[in-house]
Amino acid sequence: MLSRIALIARLSLALMVFGGFLNVASSQTTYPTKGLRIVVPFAPGGATDILARMAAQHLTQVWAQPVVVENKPGAGGNIGADAGAKAAADGYTLTLAAAGFMAVNPSLYTNLTYNSVTDFSPVILLVKAPLLLVVNPAVQAQSLSEFIELARRNPGKINLGNGGTGTAQHLGGVSFSLAANIELNHVPYKGSAPATTDLLGGITDAQFDNMVTLVPYVKSGKLRALAVSSLQRVAAMPDVPTMAENALPGFETGTWYGIVAPKNTPTDIVDKLNNELRKMLALPEVKEKLAAMGLEASPNTPTEFSALIRSEIVKYAAIVKSAKISAN
Repeated sequence: MLSRIALIARLSLALMVFGGFLNVASSQTTYPTKGLRIVVPFAPGGATDILARMAAQHLTQVWAQPVVVENKPGAGGNIGADAGAKAAADGYTLTLAAAGFMAVNPSLYTNLTYNSVTDFSPVILLVKAPLLLVVNPAVQAQSLSEFIELARRNPGKINLGNGGTGTAQHLGGVSFSLAANIELNHVPYKGSAPATTDLLGGITDAQFDNMVTLVPYVKSGKLRALAVSSLQRVAAMPDVPTMAENALPGFETGTWYGIVAPKNTPTDIVDKLNNELRKMLALPEVKEKLAAMGLEASPNTPTEFSALIRSEIVKYAAIVKSAKISAN
């Protein structure tokens, strides 16, 4: 027979295991019990903001809890990323992750206050996005080939706006400059929306950015689209040629957006968020809306998203090094 001490030890262990099961079950069935916030490290109006508000609206409806979007622009996304990384790991603060501050900035900044790999729990990749090159109608270029020739005749004089130093849009513009062998003046802003405002006002000449930001202005005639950065034309603008077919064979670039939580967020909460956001991306009305904005729904698992972030850090490190890009 078991001794009294051994019996007590076994009962204690059983209670601990059972208690753990109860805690997991409890968090799975009760989360969320209050409102959530999604931190967007850029100004309102850009792709990150629009995607965050789509997710917030969906989660609010299905969970009957308010989900608010909090814009924290600045420093190429670093300010918002830092706030998201330092939030409580309870599933109630999420961050709209962009390739720029998650994959580019680790090579661009030497004093980051967050670590893209160790300070976040990846939840899900939402979309992949090709970029669109547009110009102010006053620019004397009707095609990508004409734009490249104009830039070669005026080295360093064409102002190309982007959503911030180190963003994927910035790096995409740099990659385009290198591929086309032209010198452009890259002008960073605190998000795509303010960059577009200055382009519309003629302060800058061109912009290489997300289609979701630029398409409405192209359709209204306020901006002229020259080319998309994907290898295939996109459904949102089927008449706009790709850079590869227009002047730069084989050229392709783009960006991506997803959702991350602070490190050590419980796995069951991460999985619950992943499952619900996957359902959102499968909705016909959401697919239609994303396609109209030139975005491709690309849901994956937390493990797959983590692997993507790591691989993208390596890819962009090579670009930053070869182009000698500085955050200053």
